[in-house]
Amino acid sequence: MTLIKFIEIMAILVGAFSGFIEARRKRMDLVGVFTVAFITAFGGGTLRDILLDKRPLFWVTHQEYAIAIFVLALVASPLIRTLRQIVSERLIVVADAVGLGLFSIAGTSAALAAEMPIFIASMMGVITGIFGGVLRDIVCNEVPMVFRDGKPYAICAFLGNWLFLLMGKYGVSHDFALWSSCLFISGLRLLTWKFDMRMGR
Repeated sequence: MTLIKFIEIMAILVGAFSGFIEARRKRMDLVGVFTVAFITAFGGGTLRDILLDKRPLFWVTHQEYAIAIFVLALVASPLIRTLRQIVSERLIVVADAVGLGLFSIAGTSAALAAEMPIFIASMMGVITGIFGGVLRDIVCNEVPMVFRDGKPYAICAFLGNWLFLLMGKYGVSHDFALWSSCLFISGLRLLTWKFDMRMGR
């Protein structure tokens, strides 16, 4: 398994986890939990593949991804119900930040593999990173987090994608560039949330 494939799988699992948490917080049933987890895990990558005109979609090619989310929904639903008292906005933000880092770099890498220009690749990474969370919040009847908390979110992904692209340009080890860029995005997002850094409104 290649490192980028591993990062993609990790991103899907983290995205699904944030979907599980939000769906249970909204007291959804099993169907709701699966649906929210599914769109959170696959929403950003699906939009990326559509924009890149890539068929079939990545989760159609790898049906094991969808099967894994289905199985996890069966397990996670009662588990999160039991642990509902510790499910908080903090946990949602942490899961979302980790997913943002993983999805963004996976999306940028996919765009580079499709031979997109570097600016387009960086934007594809942002789209992959944020769109699953946007869909999750819309389905859960919330204003998407990326639009409402005033803290840098898409900007964190954009900066981290450019860090990844620049390290690739200057010959930094590909594996190091992947992991460090993921960590940079997730860490920057968590720092902006912890210290309540807000963009001008």
